[in-house]
Amino acid sequence: MALHDELTAVQRCVDDLVRTVGRLEQQAGDEVAGVDVRRVRTDTDHLRESVALLRAAAAPPPPRTEPPRLDFVTIPDTPYDSSLWTNTGDLDDEGLGGRDRHAP
Repeated sequence: MALHDELTAVQRCVDDLVRTVGRLEQQAGDEVAGVDVRRVRTDTDHLRESVALLRAAAAPPPPRTEPPRLDFVTIPDTPYDSSLWTNTGDLDDEGLGGRDRHAP
């Protein structure tokens, strides 16, 4: 996986962690000491900022390049010149060998 993809995955995980800590903070209320929850909240916020700095420092992904466009060649419907296919004596038929020889 590319560095940019890995950092995006880390960012998603950190965002999930921040949301989960927020829910924990709301649900726990007085059951958990306020200082401990605040410390976890501060740590997750610092982690989020650190990942944002890493993503900003990383080089942006290279732009996606489109494959080269192929030019189409028009093939005419008219028959080819038959003189192209006559055996001039020194030419072999494609893959079939000479005129007096047989194909394998």
